[in-house]
Amino acid sequence: MKLNRVLPAVTGVLIGLLALAACAAPAGQPAASASAAATSSNSALAELQKSGVLKIGTEGTYSPFTFHDPATNQLTGYDIEVITAVAEKLGVKPQFAENKWDAIFAGLEAKRYDLVANEVSINDERQAKYDLSDPYSVSYPVIVVKADNTDMTSIGAVKGKTTAQTATSNWAEFAREAGADVVPVDGFSEAVAAVKDGRVNATFNDNLAALEFFKATNDDSVKIGFEVPDEKVSQAFALRKDSGLLEPINTALKELAADGTLASIGQKYFGKDISK
Repeated sequence: MKLNRVLPAVTGVLIGLLALAACAAPAGQPAASASAAATSSNSALAELQKSGVLKIGTEGTYSPFTFHDPATNQLTGYDIEVITAVAEKLGVKPQFAENKWDAIFAGLEAKRYDLVANEVSINDERQAKYDLSDPYSVSYPVIVVKADNTDMTSIGAVKGKTTAQTATSNWAEFAREAGADVVPVDGFSEAVAAVKDGRVNATFNDNLAALEFFKATNDDSVKIGFEVPDEKVSQAFALRKDSGLLEPINTALKELAADGTLASIGQKYFGKDISK
């Protein structure tokens, strides 16, 4: 009689323990995944530091973010200085590969470089395809038109008009959503030239690029037709999903924000901190 009572009791205890173990396993999985992700990041950073070089894809034609100084022909700009500071935090040197915007992500996917530093706007499509860092600049759209244009003063006036944009850029998408017909060009300078020549009605870009253009050129043949300050856009570095470098890059950006480096670089090019 005692044995009959003990066996059911032991069996019940064992079943309970097995049930608890089964319930605990899924709960432990995120911790294991987080640990694995941390290990992957540490390993990727170690490999990067072993190579001594952070390879970076950029245009080199998008002033003031990535361009060649006319006096020295040296690659410079806001994005160039920010990613150079990030590389220093990681203990490596930056190595730049220049490419046209419409081919820049193909170079990333082909592993010709580790990341893209070129005012990459954060959107759902890019987030699904790439690892995007924490933002390091924030801007909003403006439209550039000929100086004598009096028609395009609001977003509603864009419908049915033509705008010059790099074909795969965030601004091309923005222009299409506003109802414009997009004419593809290689960069912002070419877009402004198309506006001036009357080949298109306008071009969209961010306020920072436009303001720097007017500051650098004093060109009064074109102007900002209107601004869209409610449509703020954040920019980030783009990395492959399998790079393992997202966490180290974000850590470096946080440190650069905390020590005032990002604010200082923003002041140099724009007279204000554009990282917030």
